Amino acid sequence: VQLQASGGGLVQAGGSLRLSCAAPGRTFTNNGMGWFRQAPGKEREFVASISWNGQDVLYTDSVKGRFTISRERAKSTVYLQMNSLKPEDTAVYNCAAARGAWAASDRGVYGNWGRGTLVTVSS
Repeated sequence: VQLQASGGGLVQAGGSLRLSCAAPGRTFTNNGMGWFRQAPGKEREFVASISWNGQDVLYTDSVKGRFTISRERAKSTVYLQMNSLKPEDTAVYNCAAARGAWAASDRGVYGNWGRGTLVTVSS
């Protein structure tokens, strides 16, 4: 079962979006979860991660103070609240489940990559 990201769209700089990630029919309640993004012509990069219980979070420096990752275990859903968006945040955003329970920035510990959602920030 593939994770599905949703909530992307077109927004002006300074605006906000909230992305959601879930896998219909499957739960990842005991897994760390992460958000990654890939801009045109660039490699996929880590954005944020959250541990299985929501107690530990990690962010890449460029989004600290603007993005917030959270999870709702009862719904097996992970969110990425994105505020103060910038044109350089434009990318396809994917979520993934870590093989372990903890937050991690290493792309190599993730599997179950989901379908992405496009976020476009206009200047």
